[in-house]
Amino acid sequence: MDPNQQPPAATPDAPDKETMEQIRARRLAKLGGPGTASAISPAASSSSTPQPDKALSNLARAEPSPAATAAAASSSKIADKAPQIIRPVSRDVPEPPPGSSASRKRERSLSHVDNLECQPAPRKQYREPTFEEWTDKLLTSILRVSLDPNQTFDSSGHNLTYLPGLSQEIRSEGQEPLLSIDRFQEAVMEAGSLYPRSKPLFEYFLACWKRVNRFRISRASTPEKEEALKEAKRLCFSNCIFAVTMPEMFSREPDPKHDSLVPYILDGVAKEEGLDFEFYNEAMTRIEEDDSIVPLFTKAMVEISTALSNKNMSGDYQPHVQALFTYSRYPALLNALAEHPTFLMAQSAPNIERFTLLGPFFRLSPLHPEAAGYDFASPRTLDKARISTTQQSLQMTLAAHQDHLTGITNAFIRASISSRNKLLDWFAYILNANHKRTATYVDPKTVSTDGFMVNVSVVLDNLCKPFMDNSFTKIDRIQVDYFRRNPRLDIKEETKLNADQEHSDAFYSTKLEGENNFITEVFFLALAAHQYGSEATQNKLKDLDRQIKRLEQNIVLMEAERPKIAHRPHDLLMLEAALKKQIKMLEAALSSKFAIEGIMADKTMQTRSLQFMKYTIVWLLRVASQSDYLPWKKIKLPLPATQPEVFRCLPEYALQVIVDNLKFTFRYRPEVMVSAIGDEVVALCITFLESSDYIKNPYLKSSLVSLLYRGTWPVYHLKKGVLGDILTGTKFANDYLLHAVMKYYIECESNGTSSAFYDKFNIRYEIFHIIKCVWSNDHYKKQLTESSRVDRDFFVRFVNLLMNDATYVLDEALGNFPKIHDFQQKLRDPNLSQEDRAKIESDLHDAENKASSYMQLANETVGMMKLFTQTLAGSFTMPEVVHRLAGMLDFNLDLLTGPKSRTLKVENPDKYGFNPKILLPQLVDIYLNLGSTPAFVEAVAADGRSYKPETMAAATNILRSKSLKDPADMHAWEVLCKSFEEAKMIVDQADLDFGDAPPEFEDPIMGDLMKDPVILPSKHVVDRSTIVQHLLSDPKDPFTRQPMTIDDVVPDAELKAKIEKWMEERRAEIRGKVEGVTPAAGDIAGAAEAATGGDAMDTTD
Repeated sequence: MDPNQQPPAATPDAPDKETMEQIRARRLAKLGGPGTASAISPAASSSSTPQPDKALSNLARAEPSPAATAAAASSSKIADKAPQIIRPVSRDVPEPPPGSSASRKRERSLSHVDNLECQPAPRKQYREPTFEEWTDKLLTSILRVSLDPNQTFDSSGHNLTYLPGLSQEIRSEGQEPLLSIDRFQEAVMEAGSLYPRSKPLFEYFLACWKRVNRFRISRASTPEKEEALKEAKRLCFSNCIFAVTMPEMFSREPDPKHDSLVPYILDGVAKEEGLDFEFYNEAMTRIEEDDSIVPLFTKAMVEISTALSNKNMSGDYQPHVQALFTYSRYPALLNALAEHPTFLMAQSAPNIERFTLLGPFFRLSPLHPEAAGYDFASPRTLDKARISTTQQSLQMTLAAHQDHLTGITNAFIRASISSRNKLLDWFAYILNANHKRTATYVDPKTVSTDGFMVNVSVVLDNLCKPFMDNSFTKIDRIQVDYFRRNPRLDIKEETKLNADQEHSDAFYSTKLEGENNFITEVFFLALAAHQYGSEATQNKLKDLDRQIKRLEQNIVLMEAERPKIAHRPHDLLMLEAALKKQIKMLEAALSSKFAIEGIMADKTMQTRSLQFMKYTIVWLLRVASQSDYLPWKKIKLPLPATQPEVFRCLPEYALQVIVDNLKFTFRYRPEVMVSAIGDEVVALCITFLESSDYIKNPYLKSSLVSLLYRGTWPVYHLKKGVLGDILTGTKFANDYLLHAVMKYYIECESNGTSSAFYDKFNIRYEIFHIIKCVWSNDHYKKQLTESSRVDRDFFVRFVNLLMNDATYVLDEALGNFPKIHDFQQKLRDPNLSQEDRAKIESDLHDAENKASSYMQLANETVGMMKLFTQTLAGSFTMPEVVHRLAGMLDFNLDLLTGPKSRTLKVENPDKYGFNPKILLPQLVDIYLNLGSTPAFVEAVAADGRSYKPETMAAATNILRSKSLKDPADMHAWEVLCKSFEEAKMIVDQADLDFGDAPPEFEDPIMGDLMKDPVILPSKHVVDRSTIVQHLLSDPKDPFTRQPMTIDDVVPDAELKAKIEKWMEERRAEIRGKVEGVTPAAGDIAGAAEAATGGDAMDTTD
């Protein structure tokens, strides 16, 4: 019988007279009272029936205390005393049912006892048990064995296993059958051999170990007893180890299922069946004397890791993680695990998380496809509330798991230098094997999973926390030459910030002496982990959105096709199968999307990640500027012309991860940004936009603009967003922001990428928003004025591109409305075939998308021109740009108000962002802002393509009839229109006057009379304004297509003198006439004031 099991409840037989006599005698013997020998009858002493022992056991358990009633010392009757009934009581044993044989026997026995006349029992004389008796009792309770065949239960009712071999041996030696420490090993070996073969022997010895640990010695203990208890503990533990390492000792064959610690480790320290901390502690103290302990625990953890590799977070994974977490308390175990071959063995990227020792623990994540499918089952039917609740639950679950992983990782780091290096090697191996995760097209079978990589990123972020303080006191500990000092990370194939492969190879070929410190190692590992882990996972959302959209479209088309083939069973069956497959793929994509959004948008995770990004920004700016920059210090811009080699050769992801992480957080967790970032982000963006030659990747540079733009999105109480106030009010931004974004506005015109033409419009749209955000600060207006005066060429290029954009996007946007109008008219035809209708709807959808996109850009571009012309009217009427500006305004005004305006009428124009009631007044405002400049009036009048007095009149009628302008502006507009008409007459006359100019005086490209002839490198002569305008858009000689700049032209002074002499008199006469009809700014304002009775508003505001 298993001694660890409780005995079944049974009803004991009631003792008869003879039994009572034996009970009385044995108790007296135990207490050492007189008359013991005479009280035992021969019959009783020779009886082999175990019933008296059983009754004794029951009776002894029923005694409440040593002062309880005892049996009389003799069987003589005592007169004149009331009879006393002695009832044996057994705890947890019910009374026998009435009428049963046991009940009748009990009644007979009790009636006999009732006839006895008893006298008060004498006071008990307590005898301290001998050491041998104490030891026997101790070992009996621990091992639950007995040397007496009649003793099958101990005093607590537990089963006792009789040891016949040891009992006979002791008796043959003439000794009293008592268990002793000297006989301990013999007892456990025999007990082990008698233990059921179907059960693990370790189970028995572990129970013995726990019992010996629970045993408490009284205060009056002796050193001898304490030593015996200590030895019993030692022997119990030793036999626990022997049970799984040498089962042959107990006459058992080895059995892998039984000879293992795994089940008991997984049961945990809290369960009675599991290994407790006392067991672990004892094991650690025995390592030096027993070299089998560490391999035993190591083998168990390897088995646990292997078993965990087949589980995910929707299963029972916690015991496995808790097991390793328990191991993490003991450095010796961790050192052994780090040295095991499975800790760092060569594996492919997807197999690292399955077959290395720590891999399965880091693999657990709600992002695992099976777990995501379980957590977001039937995702097409889930509402937002259900999705959000599930995501929050998963965030808490994963956060708890990641805390365990961080604790385990920290334990490996602190265990020893060797285990620390092994762990860092393991992390580096993961990152080096997963470079493909950032590729445009990724085969999931060749890389590690998202959940695994995100856990790696989070743990490495946590390792960085101790040195990422807000004062940046340890930032100098990050060694910038990490990649030249035997780095763990391989960046050979990585794109560098501003160096080609040959240059970076040459730089890194020169190795430096020394070793990288721990802070440096962890920092660069965390940086790479963000690139291949969290950022790659976040970027996956874009692919999922596209995949979901495509699958939904396919399902709609398939469902629409079903009625058409309802009469063809075979085709219908194939369609249903394909539809089912598409739905399954869609649900998998949706589940994955919900899981990624939930996990990656976790507030705690993003806060921790932003702290790391903040630290990386400061470090990167220090390297680039070669200074001791901190957020409260200022960087001098532009950066040094000679770029630090160490910065140029850094992997591009050093900046990429910052950009991607901030963009993601702006979108999903903007509230985290409020307290997590500040001046350092603004400094990063402005610095590398101003010194854009420090970065090679144009997409990366444009992303810096996107960061500033997203920083102006309203968030809660911040109307200007997280960065708006910093951009508006800080000195660093006031000094450099405007020039930096204008500089990149020009640079993005041609960035060398295939999509540059379309990308530039999005970039410039974001730049417009940034400028509008800060325009309330007059400092920027003054700065723009200063820029137009000091750096004329720079400003002219900016204005020219601004006009190019306005011309193009307005033309594209408004040009799509006639198409939309025609498509909408065709779709009204009820006789249209289904096929034709589908084709027209598709074309309409494309046209609507283009119109919406370009109209949004057009509104922002025109709005920006209105802002700038209010401040810099003179700068926008420079000879290089004024004629193109006037032509652009005239063309679009004619389109909005002339005969072509009928083609712009579409259904629901607001859907496309097209509101003529806003766009027309904005164009008129630009006219009014520039109307006081003679050059602009002359340019409008000279526009022979689009300027028409009737167009101006039509615009006036619309503005008045729709009340789109107040009376003051209307009067100023009418005055300006009259000036245009008068100037037109003068210009037309001038054309007649100059019509007979010699051909050599005319520009070969424009056909106009040259005013400042210059000689190009190709020896052709053109007017300076012509070549300036050309070079603004195309930096090549227009005749030979060879690269050139404005500095390459040579003034043709001789030809210029001839032209000036020829037209001197005529030119002076024309200038005088135009100036005579141009209204001054004061005249326009005065006219408006008169029209409104003195209350006209200032049109320049």
